[in-house]
Amino acid sequence: MHEAGSLASEKYEATTSLTDRPLRTLKDGEAFIVLDSRGNFGRRRGTAEGLFYRDTRFLSYLELRMNGERLQLLSSTTHDDKATLSVRLTNPELSAGSEVIPRETILIERTLFLWSGTLFERLKVRNYGLVARQVCFEYSFNADYRDLFEVRGMARRERGLLSASVAASDCVSFHYDGLDKISRRTLVRFSPIPSVVDTDHATLHMDLGPDAEASIFVTVACEVDADGVAAASDPPDFFRAYRASRRNRRARSSDMATVESSSELFNEVACRSASDVYTLVTLTGHGPYPFAGIPWFSTVFGRDGIITAMFMLWVDTSLARGVLRTLAATQAVDVDPNCDAQPGKIIHEMRHGEMANLGEVPFGRYYGSVDATPLFVILAAMYLDATGDLKTINEIWPNIRAALGWIDVYGDVDGDGFVEYQAGSGASLKNQGWKDSQDSVFHADGSDAEGPIALCEVQGYVFAAKRSAARIAARLGQAEHSLTLAAEAEILRNRFEHAFWDEDLGTYVLALDGKKRRCRVRTSNAGHALFTGIASPERARLVADYLMSRDGFSGWGIRTLGQGEPRYNPLSYHNGSVWPHDNALIAIGFARYGLKAHAVRVFEGMFDAARHQELRRLPELFCGLLRRPRREPTPYPVACSPQAWAAAAIYALLGACVGLEQDNAKDEIRFQDPVLPQFMNEVVFRDIHLGESRVDLRMHRYGTDVSMTVLSRRGTAKIIVAK
Repeated sequence: MHEAGSLASEKYEATTSLTDRPLRTLKDGEAFIVLDSRGNFGRRRGTAEGLFYRDTRFLSYLELRMNGERLQLLSSTTHDDKATLSVRLTNPELSAGSEVIPRETILIERTLFLWSGTLFERLKVRNYGLVARQVCFEYSFNADYRDLFEVRGMARRERGLLSASVAASDCVSFHYDGLDKISRRTLVRFSPIPSVVDTDHATLHMDLGPDAEASIFVTVACEVDADGVAAASDPPDFFRAYRASRRNRRARSSDMATVESSSELFNEVACRSASDVYTLVTLTGHGPYPFAGIPWFSTVFGRDGIITAMFMLWVDTSLARGVLRTLAATQAVDVDPNCDAQPGKIIHEMRHGEMANLGEVPFGRYYGSVDATPLFVILAAMYLDATGDLKTINEIWPNIRAALGWIDVYGDVDGDGFVEYQAGSGASLKNQGWKDSQDSVFHADGSDAEGPIALCEVQGYVFAAKRSAARIAARLGQAEHSLTLAAEAEILRNRFEHAFWDEDLGTYVLALDGKKRRCRVRTSNAGHALFTGIASPERARLVADYLMSRDGFSGWGIRTLGQGEPRYNPLSYHNGSVWPHDNALIAIGFARYGLKAHAVRVFEGMFDAARHQELRRLPELFCGLLRRPRREPTPYPVACSPQAWAAAAIYALLGACVGLEQDNAKDEIRFQDPVLPQFMNEVVFRDIHLGESRVDLRMHRYGTDVSMTVLSRRGTAKIIVAK
């Protein structure tokens, strides 16, 4: 999906497994933390654990012990409604001077959350023994200020200056003067004041009477002196911060539509999906933006944000507005080969770490994606359809025009009518579609395709972008421009069918290389031609049948590359794995062509995959091994979890199956040939959006038929069920 393993050098590839033991993640704003189920992190070297802020690890190690011993885990839960980790621990048998504390006498409850660039922890301790106990808690900690790309495995020749000091009787300060001239600081504070404090540990003693309890509070504040957005030097106390965090969390999702079904397992999956999406949503200067994923991609990614917003459009239109405004504000205006920028191009990713600031990686503001620009235009039209918000569309209309200009000028490298990419500088991504691994585009003999490369799905995106822009132009009263764009889309459709359809394969080829030779391999990319509507109906059915065959469909989901194709490897990142967002886009395409049975099978596979996960969470991807009885999906070891577009895929799949369409121009919410999967007999939708209208309704499945009852309607929107 992203730059992992896809640059000219594999030094950018993430090598740290995220699946060899249970990990927990928390996020707020531009800070996130990866820790173990006990609430500790960094005990093992070379992991992705730690407290990160703006692409830098501000605390690399934190461990709690009692009387020098590790505590026993009772339970560990990440709350659904807030970014909080609750851990219950107890003591092993301990020696305390001449006394012995029997095991399971002391209950320790750790509550950890992030707020405003600060990690807050409350350690509540209760003595269930019949006699008073003296106990000692030791916190060990360290900070390495590794850039996220270093954590992922990239070596550096030089680093800045790191120091640590005891700043006060209750506070330890770590300080890093970066080579980028930015000063970063971590303040670790304790309350009550520790009996011992040093630059790498603090010791706190407690006297606990029978059935008595006491608390320790810890804050870890991340500060940056150059950007003005870091945490304040004196963070609020635990309880005020906790309340503020909960209020912010509720406000962020207060206007979302909700679903509740007859399947309790699906309700858990949907709840987790919503929680993950809104955990990743970060308020930018231009509105809310879903950051891509934790730990590798907790920042703005153009493609990811657009697709997440598309999937969530019927749930919460504010995400689409935030994505559109953020991407419009960061759209390229100049040619810069060092970051693959050209006028009108939509950003691929933004980074704030030391390595990006110094140009050691090109991702400070990087534009090396061929598809984000047409996808931006598609999202704009979808947002207008759902909201009728002409004010926002008028504001970004110059950006839409600039995006269309990029498609026609810079996007068509060789002037053949197709949009291609050609990697620029040595640091550029070699492949610039959503499958951006360096080995993801190749010929039937297994050889690499040389650029400029025209990807199958990108031509579909451009087709849909032209048609989308035509709809917008018509709404803005630019009839002639609308007709021109619609005509250009039809020309591209005919050219695409001639160049990309392969009769022998029975599907659209992956790509055309720089010599216009076809990459004759069967991939999921062809399914995106259905998502965009560029495929002819008869060929759409052939593509769908292959994708749902044993070679295309693992039983859990559609593979990125068909079984038996060259380079097929179900354990790879892009050449045989299963990606939830990819499956959701394809399922939307199935529904577009009336192939609802295919869409339902994809939905059922994705739901089954999610319900087998510990947290009922769809990860970024999982391996494409064939589904076997009594076995779970095989995890991909460095997949992000949570990942925004994977989490949002659940809502896209449900919307595809019930045929949900928003049409503000006609003031209609339509359900085209609704169907429900076997695991769900009934589903209730609340607060479906259409402009200012909100609708509640119930669907019930009777065999293969679905009935619908409107429960309430606020506003003028009409509800249409079409067969």
